[in-house]
Amino acid sequence: MLKDGLFELLEKARTNSALRKRILETKKAEDPELALCELATELGCGVTVGEIYQQGERYLSDLEDGCIGATAPIKNWGETYDQFFASIEGMEQN
Repeated sequence: MLKDGLFELLEKARTNSALRKRILETKKAEDPELALCELATELGCGVTVGEIYQQGERYLSDLEDGCIGATAPIKNWGETYDQFFASIEGMEQN
């Protein structure tokens, strides 16, 4: 499951600077999402590209349903991939 896999990867990266750097390096790959998923799988954290996109779409859909027409959610809020990297980058800054 995506949430479990990404959460597990974040937990492993929390205390491992070398792993955080490996994760950040995946952004430079020809297919960054696939590179992240391959690294996660290598480390025993099951994540697929399809799950990343599905989770983002589900999150946006839930936000839109909860707005009851008042305001539209910000589209970037559903970017699971970007949120994951924001967490990793935040760890690097601390």
